[in-house]
Amino acid sequence: MENEKYQLKINNESGRIDKVLAVAYPSFTRSQIQSWLKSGHIQVNGKNSKANYKVLPGDIITLIEPDEETIEIQAENIPLMVVYEDEALAVINKPAGMVVHPSKVQSTGTLVNGLLFHMNQLSEGSDPTRPGIVHRIDKDTSGLLVIAKTNDVHEDLAKQFLNHTTKRTYVALVHGEVEHEEGTIDVPIDRMPNNRIKRVVDREGKPAVTHFTRLEQYNGYTLLQLELETGRTHQIRVHMDYIHHPVVGDPMYGTRNDHSKYGQYLHAQTLGFVHSITKEELTFQAPLPNYFETKLEELRQFD
Repeated sequence: MENEKYQLKINNESGRIDKVLAVAYPSFTRSQIQSWLKSGHIQVNGKNSKANYKVLPGDIITLIEPDEETIEIQAENIPLMVVYEDEALAVINKPAGMVVHPSKVQSTGTLVNGLLFHMNQLSEGSDPTRPGIVHRIDKDTSGLLVIAKTNDVHEDLAKQFLNHTTKRTYVALVHGEVEHEEGTIDVPIDRMPNNRIKRVVDREGKPAVTHFTRLEQYNGYTLLQLELETGRTHQIRVHMDYIHHPVVGDPMYGTRNDHSKYGQYLHAQTLGFVHSITKEELTFQAPLPNYFETKLEELRQFD
């Protein structure tokens, strides 16, 4: 996997390079930036830079993010909601609040830690921190994931996702009363400049298509069913924000002061794919979590 590369052209910025980069890339810490300056991962106009260099107008700063340190993953006896399992694959109903795979930020308590304890075999995949993980959903999104147990199965399932032949529908509670009963959001998504995590609608980004159907409407809220035609990072959350109906409780794309201890009200309800071994078409559904149902009941009472 290629190291992430960032470029910044200096216009009106001034001061030491570490301070300028810390402002331009808030997801990096000052200590990280200073360490990368010492290790030669940051260049100015093609040459390694010192930490005390003061930027000048027209400078081109290139930052190549170093490889992450090796993460040691431990098996943990974490309860998992297994919807389906055989010798080739498994389908898991992930609760909101659970991270899918370990990282430097969080190396324990993830779905992968639980899988290593409960599954007798997992595929290697392309990343040692993600055994068995074919696709992901966000930490604060609940719902269905398919897990591969062998490399051949992993490769086959990954192709199905790449070719958009899987079926994935979500249920989301969004702010505002959506005017149309159904529709399609077809706008590309890219990484936000200067932020490694957040995504934005950008005409230079990757194609992203989300279909929606209105299920219920309340005073100031709408319940939607959403079907993904593509699978970009944060796709539903970005698309809902783009049409001015952000997902309720979304800490990144939601409305100001819109906080929920359950995270965003977004649930991966349906997952369909062709079994890699038997070639049977499989479809699974996961009911809404209890807190989600409780929220809907409250809204119905005040409607």
